[in-house]
Amino acid sequence: MEIVDSQVHIWGPDTPERPWRAAAHAQRDTPVTAEEVLGWMDEGGISAAIIVPPSWEGDRNDLALAAARKYPGRFAVMGRVDPDSPALRERLPNWRGEPGMLGLRLALHTRELRQPFVEGRYDWMWEETERHAIPVMVLIHHPYMHMIDAIAAKHPRQRFVIDHLGLVNGEKDALAFRGLDNLLALGKRANVAVKSSALRCYTDEKYPYPGLQAYLKRVHDAFGARRMFWGTDQSRSPIGYRQGIELFTRHTPFLREDDLEWIMGRGVREWLDWK
Repeated sequence: MEIVDSQVHIWGPDTPERPWRAAAHAQRDTPVTAEEVLGWMDEGGISAAIIVPPSWEGDRNDLALAAARKYPGRFAVMGRVDPDSPALRERLPNWRGEPGMLGLRLALHTRELRQPFVEGRYDWMWEETERHAIPVMVLIHHPYMHMIDAIAAKHPRQRFVIDHLGLVNGEKDALAFRGLDNLLALGKRANVAVKSSALRCYTDEKYPYPGLQAYLKRVHDAFGARRMFWGTDQSRSPIGYRQGIELFTRHTPFLREDDLEWIMGRGVREWLDWK
C-alpha cells in the first residue's frame, strides 16, 4: 500500500530578503527543510508528500517548488495565491504547468486571512479554477462551511479539499468537534473531499486517541474512503510517522483494507491528478 502524506510544511527563516507575514508565528523556532522532511518520510515509509507552503511565509511558493523540482515524485505543491494580484488572472490558465504544482491552497483560518474570502474577493477565481481543472485545498473552520457548500454547488466540476476536518488550532476533543455537522453536510457534494490530517493536535487523550474514533467514523460515513485523505502536518505533530500511520492502519477498526488503500494515498493522488 502506497502512503502519501496530504500535508507537510517546509519554510525558511524570517529575513529581510524573505520576510514573513507581519506578526506571523511558525510551528517551531527553526526552519524545516525539504531534506529534513524526506528523512522523516524515509524513516516512516512514506512514498510521497504534498507540500503546503505555510501562512507565515506569505504568498510565496518558491521553497516548495524548488523542493518538488529537486525531488520529483517525492514532493508536489499546492500553491498559495493573493486573490488581489493583477497577475493571477494571467497565471491561472498555466498554473499546473509549473513543474511540481498541483493546485491552490487557501489559508482562511484567521480573521485577517479570511476577510478577502468573506468579502467575495476570491469569487472571480472559481470559474477559472473550474475551467482549468485546478483543485483547491481550503483551511477554513466549521462556521464557514456553508460558504464552501454554496461555491461547490455553483461549480460542480471544481474539486475542493477541506483541511484538518475544519478544526480550530488550540481546541481539543468535544470542543474541537462541536461543529462537525457543518463539515459533514458537505459530504453530499461529490466535488468536496476532506483531509483527516493533524488529528493528534486536536485531542488531549493519549495515543492512540480512542475518542477520535467516533468522529472519524462519521467522517467516513459522510465522505467515504475515496474522499478522506490521511495526512500529518508533521512539523507540529507530537507523534512520529509510524504512529501516525498506525493510528489508521491498526487503531481504526472500522476501516477495511480497501478503505485504507484510498485513505492512505491513492485517494489524494487521484483527486489531485498527481500521476
